[in-house]
Amino acid sequence: MLNAFGNGVADDKGIYYFVPKMVRYYLDEEPILSNAPTYLPFYKDDMRYVMDHLDTLVVKDVAEAGGYGVVFGSKLDSEKLESLRQAVIREPRRFIAQEVVDFQDLPIMDEGERVERKADLRAFVLSGAEETVVWPSGLTRFSRNPDSFIVNSSQGGGFKDTWILSH
Repeated sequence: MLNAFGNGVADDKGIYYFVPKMVRYYLDEEPILSNAPTYLPFYKDDMRYVMDHLDTLVVKDVAEAGGYGVVFGSKLDSEKLESLRQAVIREPRRFIAQEVVDFQDLPIMDEGERVERKADLRAFVLSGAEETVVWPSGLTRFSRNPDSFIVNSSQGGGFKDTWILSH
């Protein structure tokens, strides 16, 4: 079966915070790949950090998907930043905050011209009864907007197959 029931649970923004903790708990090992540093304002220490650094973080509404509800504190004027601050204080379980990760710039073709755009890679992992295999391919999502980190197709982003030819 491809895409087994529940396979997207770790892709839920509300779960990001817990993924490294789940790896440590269930596998008794350190995660191989690091998450973007993630804060859950529901917790007092995280709330304090988010409030002190709101102007440098990206805040994500966990009820949204497809690149919606993503707000970069550095892009807000003081009035909108204060409005975001109050929303996080009112509903701390509704949001996560993350350090901004500078996505890799990759070349794409845009109207016949080769340009650099922000991109991320989604790996394909096949899990069977006997072994789990990371497929030698993936899906690269990219922003069509040169000033945006939002790579979702619902926000105008594009995607392309990615193949690993040698490793």
